[in-house]
Amino acid sequence: MKKILLTGGAGYIGSHVCNLLIDKNYKVTVIDNLETGNKFLIPKRAKFELCDIGNTKKIEQILKKENFDIIMHFAGLIRVDESVKKPKKYILYNYEKSKKFLEICFKHGLNKVIFSSTAAVYGNLKNKKAKETDKLSPLNPYALSKMKLENYLIKKSKIDKINYVILRYFNVAGAEKKLRTGLVSKHASHLIKIICEVATNKRKLLTINGENYNTKDGTPIRDYIHISDLSDAHLISAEYLLNKGNSQIFNCGYSKGYSVKQVIFEMEKILKRKLPSKIGKRRKGDSERVVANISKFKKYFSWQPKYNNLNLILKSALAWEKKLKKYE
Repeated sequence: MKKILLTGGAGYIGSHVCNLLIDKNYKVTVIDNLETGNKFLIPKRAKFELCDIGNTKKIEQILKKENFDIIMHFAGLIRVDESVKKPKKYILYNYEKSKKFLEICFKHGLNKVIFSSTAAVYGNLKNKKAKETDKLSPLNPYALSKMKLENYLIKKSKIDKINYVILRYFNVAGAEKKLRTGLVSKHASHLIKIICEVATNKRKLLTINGENYNTKDGTPIRDYIHISDLSDAHLISAEYLLNKGNSQIFNCGYSKGYSVKQVIFEMEKILKRKLPSKIGKRRKGDSERVVANISKFKKYFSWQPKYNNLNLILKSALAWEKKLKKYE
């Protein structure tokens, strides 16, 4: 039974991947400081260590106790708006602490890592789809912090025997069929999460952040990937590294973009009613258009997404929001 050390397992994506790994008979140890995560999202069958990734002493103890095969590094801060206000905090958490954590792992011979990065590293793509080889141009401190850790891993792998898979996520949304876990956020900044909060009357109004972008309807365009397909990409990447695969960077998306207004309209069709909304100002650090070219991941692994459907993504996100409402 392969052992996986997973940071940020009390978060949205980390908890989904954790459930999938346990379903596939991997043994998972979760590290999370619960600063932004929620303990109830961690699967009962995972071993949980309440710990900050910057706590060198505790990390050392965990690594001495278990002989892990691979690291999945999800832990980090993810809010673009907050990163613009607190850039130093984002560099500290997402780069400096992460680097320190990975260095301890490498020192203990744990030399395979899957890193959660972001499509935000590409910046503004205008009309083209992002390829892994494109020049990076982060527009906000969140994206910069992720790019810095990517660069660290790339440089480190050239000096030491470490292998990585960097997964650049596009817009992750939805919830798994079993609804064991989903997105929980006190300060939601994800469009689909906010739409679901308005749809379930947790929030009165939906603010569209700018409608003067150079797109068909004036609102930004994003590539939305269902959480279950993204989780599958992590499992595939883990198996690839465990089978002595070499270091790679992959985009995780569907290669199809939807505008903010298109997403809202699709949810209104599901609900059969209009959602209360207003036009607000643009958010600092927002890109106009971010859509993936996913030919590399498809070619490497003959991968075909199972949930490539905006309606399905929205329905699963709404089902999770309704379930969550019962606990609140």
